[in-house]
Amino acid sequence: MARGRTLGLDFGGARCGVAIDDELGHMAHPRPFVPARDWKQLVAALVALAEEEGVTRFVVGLPLSMDGAEGRAAEKVRDFAQALADASDRDVILWDERLSTVEAARQLREAGKNARDAKSSIDGAAAATILQSFLDGERIAKSARARKKREELP
Repeated sequence: MARGRTLGLDFGGARCGVAIDDELGHMAHPRPFVPARDWKQLVAALVALAEEEGVTRFVVGLPLSMDGAEGRAAEKVRDFAQALADASDRDVILWDERLSTVEAARQLREAGKNARDAKSSIDGAAAATILQSFLDGERIAKSARARKKREELP
C-alpha cells in the first residue's frame, strides 16, 4: 500500500505554520499559515486539509531547549498534538524543531525576502524546515537499514 502525504506543522500561539511533502515524500513545500488561537478551529482546518490532500500523518515541531529539555511550550505542543491525533485518527509524530525558525529566516533572507515579506512567510518556511528535516531523517534511516540488510546477506 502506498504511503499518503505528510503535513508538517510549526505550532505557535497565534499561527500554525503548515507545509506538505510532494507526492514522492522527498520535498517539503510551505503552505499558508492557519490561525491557531482557537484550537478547535485549527484542528478542524487541519483535518479538512488532510482529507483534501490525502495526508496520512502529521509531523509537529516539538520546541526543545538547546540542552534537549522540555518547557511549557513543549507541553502545549504535546497537548495540541494529542488533540490533533484524537480528532484526525492519523499518526502525529513529534519532531525536534530546535532552530527551525532561525534556519527558515536565514533561507528567506538568502532568497531575497525583506523583513516584512519574510514575516508573512516565516511560519510556512519553519514548518517546511521541520518537515524536510523529518523526511531527510526518515530517508537516512531507511538507507541505513537497507545497507545493514545487504551486509547480513551470505
